[in-house]
Amino acid sequence: MTIEFRDLKRQYEVIKNEINTEISSVIEGCHFISGPQVKELERTLADYVGRKHCISCANGTDAISIALMAAGVGKGDAVFVPDFTFFSSGECPASVGATPIFVDVDLDTYNISASSLRKAIDTILEEGELKPKAVVAVDLFGQPFDYQAVKNICEEYKLILLEDAAQGFGGEYTMDNGEKIKAGKLGTISTTSFFPAKPLGCYGDGGAIFTDDDRLAELCRSIAVHGKDMEHPDDPNAKYNNIRLGMNSRLDTMQAAVLLAKFPTFCSNELDRVNHVAEKYHELLKDVMGLSVPHITDRYYSSWAQYTIQLPENIDRSVVQKELRSTGIPTNIYYIKPMHKQGAFEKTRSAEAECPNTEKLCSTVLCLPIHPYLHDDEVDYICKALKDVMDSLS
Repeated sequence: MTIEFRDLKRQYEVIKNEINTEISSVIEGCHFISGPQVKELERTLADYVGRKHCISCANGTDAISIALMAAGVGKGDAVFVPDFTFFSSGECPASVGATPIFVDVDLDTYNISASSLRKAIDTILEEGELKPKAVVAVDLFGQPFDYQAVKNICEEYKLILLEDAAQGFGGEYTMDNGEKIKAGKLGTISTTSFFPAKPLGCYGDGGAIFTDDDRLAELCRSIAVHGKDMEHPDDPNAKYNNIRLGMNSRLDTMQAAVLLAKFPTFCSNELDRVNHVAEKYHELLKDVMGLSVPHITDRYYSSWAQYTIQLPENIDRSVVQKELRSTGIPTNIYYIKPMHKQGAFEKTRSAEAECPNTEKLCSTVLCLPIHPYLHDDEVDYICKALKDVMDSLS
């Protein structure tokens, strides 16, 4: 049996007609940049998340950078970022001139640790060289971060809360009062990615920014199109009046059309189905000696961008990967290196971090195949193969 890590071919077979119809409409209309599908997608996603504004852009990395620029983050500012995440979460603050300060994550959720965050903020305040300005809270592997705990800290220290929902779109966080809030609404400003392997992915690159703040939304739209004047929409010369430095970051019409075709199935079937796959993994792997499966409480609903287990520290992960690969099972490691140890941050303040949980995770995590179209018998096969490998190495 050969298994795909994330099977986009199966997904296409299920929604082929919808995809082809939407793509054909773009080709026939020949409005390839900023076509009507882009605005329709923005309205659709804003309504789904429960936000006033959705601003689409070229990719998830640009989304973070644009959001930071719109929020006025720059030189002299400290931006607090989880140490266990994809590089762009820390790259973007650095790219706008700020200093990323890396904080640890919780071992059971993989998400930013509130206690580590507070400690890092206090350290920066004591040093007195940087101004604490923002927190980038990541919805890692599909599960939202601990919104209430992090939000309280941001309010206490008057920090901007930027939610990086690149992996979490479709997830939900339940408040103490029972209110459910979707990923994409958990920050002053939130961002996501439509990279093909994401929970809701297009057929290229794409991203979006969400906010309820009219001024932030206007700035984001301007920055995404070369700093174009968005303040005077009736002025015929506004298109060529660039009132700030920006970038060229537009979601093209074809990608918007693909997302519009995928979105109904994403809502009606894929989220429930991928959670079924995750629950089956939980059941089959929960009693495997020394193995840790992802921890999801009733407060969270995950969109399962990844299914990430933790191997015992005495197990050679490379051997596990090799043995599983020999049986047709692909695996990945997200992430193999802490952010503060990335070469780009060497000999900078960003390299100074105390993140023991991240260090442990980077040496023990292993991501198994997961997607809405993974069959039950394939999950059985993966789990049996993993158990056999673990038994042979014990």
